[in-house]
Amino acid sequence: MNQRGRDVDEEPVARVPRKRTGGRSARVREAVLTATLDQVAEHGIEGLTIGDVAARAGVAETTIYRRWGSRTALIAEAVTELAAAGNPMPDTGTLRGDLRLLAEQIAQLISGPGIARLVGTTIALSADPEVAAARRHFWEDRFQRSSQVIGRAVERGELPEGVNARSVIETLSAPLYFRLLVGDEPLDSAFIARCVDDTLTLYAKPV
Repeated sequence: MNQRGRDVDEEPVARVPRKRTGGRSARVREAVLTATLDQVAEHGIEGLTIGDVAARAGVAETTIYRRWGSRTALIAEAVTELAAAGNPMPDTGTLRGDLRLLAEQIAQLISGPGIARLVGTTIALSADPEVAAARRHFWEDRFQRSSQVIGRAVERGELPEGVNARSVIETLSAPLYFRLLVGDEPLDSAFIARCVDDTLTLYAKPV
């Protein structure tokens, strides 16, 4: 993912850029988002600056401001991209299988370098409206992606009609985040299995 060191896209701020799906524009986006996550992992949100990200990604600061508008918008997209990268929503054919794979994806994501610091910082700075907005953006994106797992389970008859998809995902994922931030134990297979079992006990229709 690392495309550092490129000196690209130096057009004046007043010029409206054309949106492109690939090529140089895609490389710039990838480089900037990677640099953002690296900076957050090393220095936290409070220590991140557009200038540092630009230098690390090899782009002009004006490029970042023109495309993302603010530091918080940049952080929000970087974190959302991290959550989505390499993690397609599960479709194993069963609710248990989907929840298990989803929990494993979450555990792998939040166990990554700097993620505990990132999550902790967003909580600590929750009074900051920009940080709060970035956090909401991240969670709304995660819940929207995950809701398709719940919808398929309802169609198969594994969950009751009208079940709150967000509540199901919260029940599954909350213990993982709690253990990350508070506990001192690993997010191992046994713990993941327990999270899945507890979620199914609470929401699944009796067989």
